[in-house]
Amino acid sequence: MVVQRFPKMNFMTAIDDLVAQNGASIKAHGHRIMPTEPSLQLAVLTCMDSRIDLFGALGLKLGEAHLVRNAGGIASDDAIRSLLLSQWLLGTRSIMVIHHTRCGLETFDESALQDEITNELHVKPPFRFGAFADVEEDTRLTVRTLRESPFLSDAEVRGFVYDVDDGELREVIVPYSNFLKP
Repeated sequence: MVVQRFPKMNFMTAIDDLVAQNGASIKAHGHRIMPTEPSLQLAVLTCMDSRIDLFGALGLKLGEAHLVRNAGGIASDDAIRSLLLSQWLLGTRSIMVIHHTRCGLETFDESALQDEITNELHVKPPFRFGAFADVEEDTRLTVRTLRESPFLSDAEVRGFVYDVDDGELREVIVPYSNFLKP
């Protein structure tokens, strides 16, 4: 039996609304050509959580930083690939890791979810989901992973926790290992 997860709908969806808003946006700002390289030479690795407004929280403007987002803002192979390309091809020199309070990855057990999904879909996901219990320790782990990556060896990497309730950003200090240059 095939389960149809997304039935055909005959009404406007959120995507339809956003496409319509894009038309209004084009009229408002007009045509502009911006450089591909981010002007702050900065890349930000953060969670995909919709409560994180990086432009508002950090005062960023379009064209200033690369934004790499995934569930939990973890240093996955794909995130490292994106950061490597950001540095290698587009000149970024600093990486800001931003994790956040009340993250959905704090709400489940990694192996229990792996088992549940494997049982339901009859295929084991080939990746970890990144569940964690302590947001500051998870931020430290991500910063250390990026600092130790042979692909990002010259990058300044610092970690922060963003409070989704009040917008405060606080730095999580991660000492450099003896073999790494600050």
